[in-house]
Amino acid sequence: MTLGDGSVPCVGGLAYDESGRLLLVQRANEPGRGLWSLPGGRVEAGEDDAAALVREMAEETGLVVQPGGLVGRVHRGTYEIADYRCRVLGGTLVAGDDALDARWCDAATLLELPLVPLLLETLREWDALPR
Repeated sequence: MTLGDGSVPCVGGLAYDESGRLLLVQRANEPGRGLWSLPGGRVEAGEDDAAALVREMAEETGLVVQPGGLVGRVHRGTYEIADYRCRVLGGTLVAGDDALDARWCDAATLLELPLVPLLLETLREWDALPR
């Protein structure tokens, strides 16, 4: 599915655990293979953002989430990504398809990981850094 301008609609999830750590995945595919990012992916035909977010979070992390409010939007190459807060309802954290690894990251760990371009700056701008 593409938007009128040729961009690909995507969603990303900002999930935090009870300690305030942010959920990140290590990308298994391009763009950004091997780099750490928010979990998420493409919105498929017939899906709204909430359905896509629930599906992508389950596929990439094994977690069941409830989508919350929109945090922000970013444009990365041909991808138009809407990032939402989400609450973890259940599941077991495991790296699924499209992810080499998945983990909860505190502020110090976030600074040590090789992140996709502009993730740290965007999280700062949105006041969404982990504790």
